[in-house]
Amino acid sequence: MDLSHLFQIIHNHRPTLQSARGEYAVLVPLIQRGERLHLLYEVRSATLQHQPGEVCFPGGTMESGESPVQCALRETEEELGLPSSAIEVIGPLDFLLRGSSIVYPVLAVIRAALPGDLRLNPDEVADVFTVPMTWLRDHPPILYRYTHRPHPVDFPYDAVQVSPDYPWAPIVTEVPVYSGLSHPLWGMTARITHHLIRQINEAM
Repeated sequence: MDLSHLFQIIHNHRPTLQSARGEYAVLVPLIQRGERLHLLYEVRSATLQHQPGEVCFPGGTMESGESPVQCALRETEEELGLPSSAIEVIGPLDFLLRGSSIVYPVLAVIRAALPGDLRLNPDEVADVFTVPMTWLRDHPPILYRYTHRPHPVDFPYDAVQVSPDYPWAPIVTEVPVYSGLSHPLWGMTARITHHLIRQINEAM
């Protein structure tokens, strides 16, 4: 391999999470209802294999060559029956990790559509509901933090010349849980929600 070839490889590379097992994108949909902005949430179908009945944003796995915005719009049309022409993308939000995968949230406004106008895909979506942004601001989630310490088995401590009591860095997991809603809002969807509300508050 010569240097020019290396330059070409790195120049065309789109950085992502090292050893990522998958990349996902979700749309974080805003709806104007009266004078207030609401966030729109989905309730996953009870027949889904993964996380049935849980609250989420529309989204899914990014296909090869697809951008987060393209993925979020495609998945929203598949799940809610909304074409991209009815959605105004505001921009990307901070991405987050889900295990060893990366998730890209995309903030957008749904135009000319109310929850009753959506065509839900029953294979994926059981219901939708909205929550005013002001309610989410005034009712922050409780944050539950859990510390996980790695316990490697059969690690070659001698080969890397470290002691078996090596102080592995702990992993802290933060799980936000909102109370008082019609459906439980927690986990990754709550993390995206809480981060967005906090980002808006800090900018005001």
